[in-house]
Amino acid sequence: MIISVTKAAKEWGVSRTTIYQKVNDGELSRTADKKIDTSEMLRVFGEPVSKKRTEQSLNTSDNTHLNSQTVQSCTALEHQLELEKLKNEHLRQQVSDQKQLIENYQQQIGQLNKALEKANASIHDFAQVRLLEFKQFEPDNEPQSDKRKDNTVIPVVDEKKKWWNF
Repeated sequence: MIISVTKAAKEWGVSRTTIYQKVNDGELSRTADKKIDTSEMLRVFGEPVSKKRTEQSLNTSDNTHLNSQTVQSCTALEHQLELEKLKNEHLRQQVSDQKQLIENYQQQIGQLNKALEKANASIHDFAQVRLLEFKQFEPDNEPQSDKRKDNTVIPVVDEKKKWWNF
């Protein structure tokens, strides 16, 4: 329901100046035709004075105490909710950091695997070269044994070169 500033001031028991100050401060909004929605007045000022007086006569001190406890419980729950939101955001950040760390490790593993493959290829090439060198210096035939007339075999022993010559 939309009402004038004057009517809102009377119903809520505040001055028109206070309403205009709230509008200027941005706490209270008005419609295009400069009137105020009652829901805005409820949001900023709470229940109207006339309604408050009626409710006050109906309320007992027990209800006031219960309302106070309810407000405190709601406030505590709101704080707890905010804390849980902060914890949740912190955990999300940790998960994101861990995912990034895993990606970095996977990249390092890939680089190490490539380096290992190159090293293995080099070792294989080196082994092939050494094998070819070894085959080049290997004698074609083994030394032949001399046979005597009585069919006894005399092995041929390579003479070592002596460094002294007398």
